[in-house]
Amino acid sequence: MKNIKEDKELMPLNHSCAHLLAQAVKHLYPEAKFWVGPVIEDGFYYDIDLGDQAITEEDLPKIEKEMKKIAKDGKKIVRHEISREEALEMFKDDPYKIDLIENMPKDEVISCYTQGDFTDLCRGPHVDSVKELKYFKLLKCSGAYFKGDSKNKVLQRIYGVCYKTAEDLEEHLKMLEEAKQRDHRKLGKELGIFMISEYGPGFPFFLPNGMILRNVLENFWYEEHTKEGYQFIKTPIMLSKELWEVSGHWDNYRENMYTSMIDEKEFAIKPMNCPGGMLVYKNSLHSYKDLPIRCGELGQVHRHEASGALNGLFRVRTFTQDDAHIFMREDQIEEEIIRLIAFIDRIYSLFGLTYDIELSTRPEDKYIGTIESWNKSEAILQEACKKAGHDCKINPGDGAFYGPKLDFHIKDSLGRVWQCGTIQLDANLPERFDLTYIDKDGAKKRPVMLHRVIFGSIERFIGILIEHFAGAFPTWLSPLQVNIIPVNPEVHLEYAKEIEQRLQKENIRVKVDARNEKLSYRMRESQTMKTPYNLILGDKEQEDGTISYRLHGKQETNTVSIEEFITLIKEEIEQKKLRS
Repeated sequence: MKNIKEDKELMPLNHSCAHLLAQAVKHLYPEAKFWVGPVIEDGFYYDIDLGDQAITEEDLPKIEKEMKKIAKDGKKIVRHEISREEALEMFKDDPYKIDLIENMPKDEVISCYTQGDFTDLCRGPHVDSVKELKYFKLLKCSGAYFKGDSKNKVLQRIYGVCYKTAEDLEEHLKMLEEAKQRDHRKLGKELGIFMISEYGPGFPFFLPNGMILRNVLENFWYEEHTKEGYQFIKTPIMLSKELWEVSGHWDNYRENMYTSMIDEKEFAIKPMNCPGGMLVYKNSLHSYKDLPIRCGELGQVHRHEASGALNGLFRVRTFTQDDAHIFMREDQIEEEIIRLIAFIDRIYSLFGLTYDIELSTRPEDKYIGTIESWNKSEAILQEACKKAGHDCKINPGDGAFYGPKLDFHIKDSLGRVWQCGTIQLDANLPERFDLTYIDKDGAKKRPVMLHRVIFGSIERFIGILIEHFAGAFPTWLSPLQVNIIPVNPEVHLEYAKEIEQRLQKENIRVKVDARNEKLSYRMRESQTMKTPYNLILGDKEQEDGTISYRLHGKQETNTVSIEEFITLIKEEIEQKKLRS
């Protein structure tokens, strides 16, 4: 799936189509006022104030019809540069545009674009004529707070997409339909993985199948990190305000933190694990010989998210970060980053995930430390990435408030991009927490540290995997690996139980479906639950001491001895093979 926002042809096409949408809405709803209509990764949207009127998805075909009428008229799209005074006069009846103009830098060139009877404030770029906007589709509508602030008015947001050809648009719509079928909220419910209760918006409940999947992932995480020389810790979920003041979170992240009073003292539930990791390091003396210290924690954090932003496991208010902090000498930085990139590469490849890397640099405001320190850290990350054999795209101003970072954007089986892993180089928190080690000359030195995650959050990564695999997990991850289906439970149940016990002794997750239902029904339901292996046991299998199995999504049935089957499935699990 293309990133429309970064495509040189599709970006102006979709930007222009957002204006076409606004013009059509203005024709149909003359009182409409418009906030912003940006291009996004998968198309565009426009935020609209319709007063007391409401647009529903049933209204979208009517708006599309008007858009096609305007496009067929073929008006040129003309750019005008105007003064601030002219802009304020031109949009004097639109408070949203006035707000945009008043918040523009004083030296910015103000431009607007006109197509027929419609003029909109915009930086551009656009295509030459509305005639080029032939192949578009309005996808959905929703509510959106003005400026994203829940204290402000709710505007109506209409999403759409535009392509150069009918074939490209059709392919995109098919991809969206496939993504809809893979929606982790839908599959999460059907497969018994997680639920969200009205009593805890943004606080997911993991169900039995979800806990199996989660535990397998976490055990895998511990095993792989042990191989890489990590130690493991657990830090408290709530710590006093003073700690968050030292770390800088109180000044830079306070609005996202949950707080409580304990013994007349203010405490905060941790939004990040880092400060606790600092205290663990500071708990004992360290020599230069001890470094690097690689310290891992699967730490549960809480962050306040707007209710409108919550989305299944993708955006929650509590999640478990697969955090680690690496404390090291300056001469070890490059080597550790190169090693870490190789480690991340190995993990992602097991899930069939490819990735790109972005270097996120110093924010314009809300950062700690000196500009010189930031520049040095950014250069180190860029050079280490290059030596690890990877290019990195610069993402200006998107670093954490305490340091620059390498962000890993993984690509799933539908070509969608997710930001998961990150490596953040930080010389600021060791300074704030007065962390030291004893160097070879006996003097105290300040360590440098890396913050890093690979999954990002266990919950979100599970959501990504559900959609990446369409719920059909590799056998090693699947909550149920083998479903045994006796053809006639009255005749074949004892043999089915015998096979179940054999597999359980090999630590294979297995169950027997001996319900009083037709064989075809039980087979079909097992396919729906996406169980990797379905064993069908009838007269022949019972007489020969064999098993017949069918793989999920396949029609052919294979008959082998139980020993052969155990060897086959154990090899698949131990090697963490991907299912075709």
